[in-house]
Amino acid sequence: MPHIKKEMISFFLTTQCNLCCSYCYNEKERERDPHTLSLDFAQKGVDYFFENSSSRHIRFYGPGEPTQAFDRMKEIYGYAKKKAGDQLSSEVQTNGVFIEKVRDWLGVNINIIWVSFDGMPDVQDKYRCTKNGDGSSSQIENNVKWLINNSNAMVGARVTMTDDNIYRQKETVDYFLNLGITRVWTNPLFPSVETVAVTNDVTRKMGYSFDMDAYIKNFIEAYHYAKEKGVFWGSFLTCNFDGESNRNCRACIPVPHLTPDGYVSACDMVTSGTRAGHMKPFIIGKWNEKTKEIEWYPKRIKTLQHRTVENMPGCKCCNASKHCAGYCLGEVTNETGDLFGKKPQVCKAINELYNTLGLEDKPYEYLHP
Repeated sequence: MPHIKKEMISFFLTTQCNLCCSYCYNEKERERDPHTLSLDFAQKGVDYFFENSSSRHIRFYGPGEPTQAFDRMKEIYGYAKKKAGDQLSSEVQTNGVFIEKVRDWLGVNINIIWVSFDGMPDVQDKYRCTKNGDGSSSQIENNVKWLINNSNAMVGARVTMTDDNIYRQKETVDYFLNLGITRVWTNPLFPSVETVAVTNDVTRKMGYSFDMDAYIKNFIEAYHYAKEKGVFWGSFLTCNFDGESNRNCRACIPVPHLTPDGYVSACDMVTSGTRAGHMKPFIIGKWNEKTKEIEWYPKRIKTLQHRTVENMPGCKCCNASKHCAGYCLGEVTNETGDLFGKKPQVCKAINELYNTLGLEDKPYEYLHP
């Protein structure tokens, strides 16, 4: 079941965050103007999604740490539960730094908990520290172990790959396994999202560095190593390797992602409508506070839906095209400024993974967060 099949409504709850991750892709946006998602808007989003989709899956996400708006999370969950009943399934992507009452509630009410967690303490604490500069690893370890041992939630890790863990992927497998985590998705580091594309920003272009060849070599070794130990070790580059699709992700459907400043986005990388800049094509609607209705932008929706393999010249002759479909639409647009662009380095890497690993023999149990 390719990544695009993960149909859900996402709630970008708040711009507030309790960590200071050095590679945060929307740090500047978060620091400018604090916002929390409107309850009226969220409820209208639930109504719309349940009326137009057979899915009853809801998800809590950034741009800040969603548990920092814990009361709003509970209100939205309660409304969705009232509407969907036992059909409701829920998911959160969190940094894992939260207090006991939050942990206890998550363990009872959330089905899938993805923790943004980079592995061994020396790596985690270097990139993901608290606002006073302390490391976050010990608190995350405690919360993860408690959730695994005291709840029925699936607890997995979403790992940002940097120079500090590219070469330590097998070691990271063992570290997570020791905590009880057996499902991991790894994501190569990508440039921050700002008002202009990376290709037009010399500072960001020169400041970005990632050794994709080293990542792929070590990922393949870790993939087989993890499989022998009963651990799923995935890559964002392989998120469509368990099926066939002519579209890459849910941004191409698109499904709604409600932003704290009152817009509907199609993508996790576009978390503000007022400051979308060159990523404005992903803003597909706006909440009207006066009428209490969502105003949709049909032309933008149609453009996103047009982003298929058949409409991308660079994909037509690629062997992996139906198991990639142009790669992450958000990353490609952020870096090239073109919805139909491509990242040559990633294309090369995906082809190497496809030729080396082939397709998965069964659908992924838990799709990429």
